[in-house]
Amino acid sequence: MPAKLDTMRKLMPFLLLFPWAAAVFGQPVAATALAPAQVQAMVERALASEARATQDTSRPMRFRLRRSSPRLTSTKEIIETREGDVARLVAINDQPLSPADEQREEARLDALLSDAGRQGRLRAREQSDIGIVLKLLRILPQAFTYEYAGTGQSSSGSVEKFRFRPNPAFSPPDLETQALTAMIGEVWIDAASERVARLEGHLQQDANYGWGILGKLDKGGWIVIEQADVGAGQWRITRCQMKMDLRILFKSRSFDTAQEMSQYAPIPNGLSYRQAIHMLRAAAGSSAQGGR
Repeated sequence: MPAKLDTMRKLMPFLLLFPWAAAVFGQPVAATALAPAQVQAMVERALASEARATQDTSRPMRFRLRRSSPRLTSTKEIIETREGDVARLVAINDQPLSPADEQREEARLDALLSDAGRQGRLRAREQSDIGIVLKLLRILPQAFTYEYAGTGQSSSGSVEKFRFRPNPAFSPPDLETQALTAMIGEVWIDAASERVARLEGHLQQDANYGWGILGKLDKGGWIVIEQADVGAGQWRITRCQMKMDLRILFKSRSFDTAQEMSQYAPIPNGLSYRQAIHMLRAAAGSSAQGGR
């Protein structure tokens, strides 16, 4: 997954849930052709397949991430490596970095190069995030009920639509999964590729953590995630937009962000994080010369 930002980690169960919360389906079917038990069975098979895909790191890519909020827009170049993602800030508010910002970014990359432990800690956090994904994938068939909602069209082509809502019989086993009891939404599946093209989720009620003592996501929050084939049959997230209000103990945070991922390109498998830094620096140098 792209963009391991600290402010997003508190919402990680939501961000990690949606790209994989889908079933695997073959040819389009009539809206009345699937019984609830059939849909649930398809979901279980699909989530098992997605769990395997989540752990597949054999096809790394390079891409551009543009993240915007009411206060700031930042653009980063990101390369996936066997030692974790490596990012380089390339623009702020859609403008090239100032000399001072460029110097700070270079100093940050120098620190990564000289201290492998820093990258190791980032990698450990990525692995922790993947662990959350896998746990959620195992729980999703029990946490939600799914209903077939017909066919439609998206930018990726023909899609099958499915609605999901909390399963009243589901008992959350921990804090991270308590929020699932408050979510409803709709997921679109690309019929030909059997992949998620779009997912939209809404909090229909407050989502409490620790029975509301530790924190709470307020009712009315929403998230939209879109995926597409970015080449060679690789499906990646292309847009993620979220608006949620989070309360933790006596503090409140509002999240109003949009992330756009573009310019995906494959890179050699087995690339080290140091090699990725050199590639990002070379690209930045070429861009600077081209702009003169």
